[in-house]
Amino acid sequence: MVKIRLTRGGAKKRPFYHIIVTDHRSARDGRNIERLGYYNPVASGAEKRIELDTARVDHWVGQGAQLSDKVRNLYKEATKAAEAAPAAPAA
Repeated sequence: MVKIRLTRGGAKKRPFYHIIVTDHRSARDGRNIERLGYYNPVASGAEKRIELDTARVDHWVGQGAQLSDKVRNLYKEATKAAEAAPAAPAA
């Protein structure tokens, strides 16, 4: 089964997570199929907290991938932020 979940990075006491697509049997920080974005829980100031390619998440879910609980919440937050952000004007 393919899962979309978090893999930890960053320094001690400064976590940083990549949102990845992986086989459910892989270790947490093991091999991944595709990196879809990141989550920075300790973001401050102008740093981005979540960066997520929602189109690719939709693609993988359409192929049968399962979202972890935390990634499901981050996905909802990212889609709300994308809807609230004004569209870029056409040049």
